[in-house]
Amino acid sequence: MARDTRELGGAWRRFQRHEFPTPSPDLARYVERYWVVSWHYREPYRQLVVPYPYVHLTFHDGQATVQGVSSGYGIKVLEGSSGVFGVAFRPGCFRPFLGRSVSTITDRSFDATEVFGPDLPDSLEVPAVEQFLRAHLPEPDPRTDEVADIVMKIAAKPEITRVDELASTLDTSVRQLQRLFADYVGIGPKWVIRRYRLREVTERLAQGVEIDWASLAAELGYADQAHFVRDFTKMFGEPPTQYAERY
Repeated sequence: MARDTRELGGAWRRFQRHEFPTPSPDLARYVERYWVVSWHYREPYRQLVVPYPYVHLTFHDGQATVQGVSSGYGIKVLEGSSGVFGVAFRPGCFRPFLGRSVSTITDRSFDATEVFGPDLPDSLEVPAVEQFLRAHLPEPDPRTDEVADIVMKIAAKPEITRVDELASTLDTSVRQLQRLFADYVGIGPKWVIRRYRLREVTERLAQGVEIDWASLAAELGYADQAHFVRDFTKMFGEPPTQYAERY
């Protein structure tokens, strides 16, 4: 039986190698980053995967897969010696490639040939993957930059805790913002705000900050601590106190 990451603690650091190459300037409009992971495990290992509002294109074992935005955490079982080359698209920027609302692929993964055709990169090196992407670039869509900028604003401004606050700063309505995010990001603005506010929790834990959970829940815009715990558990697979004890 595959072991869980909670049992093995820092095993992912001991048995995995991670690289994050920077995309070339001409592709940076669409690509947030590349990620390359290789691993070697003598027995199956359950890797916790925490979501962000990215669509991913992955290359693994001669296959290419598109993964829509995930609304909650997932578990990937890693075995033996292998690796993955991933492309994380900027929020909103996969819409022109897909040609339809990104909400249609939320919580879904499917064969990338449905979007990019049958030809895959010659190798899993950055130049080959970038050549592949350039060969499939869509017509520019100015709304992609608009949406990506909104998500960057959410990430950069901890004071944004509600959708109505965000809509007000953008001089738009909540409903219009919800439609825009469904179409381009694949998930609602409330989820995106929550995701980046919860990231601040893990960053504080990483710094060794002692946390008053009730006060923090209020600071992050939650009506009560119970709602905060529920959101955190859905995103990270365990309550914040258990997460804090392990990390």
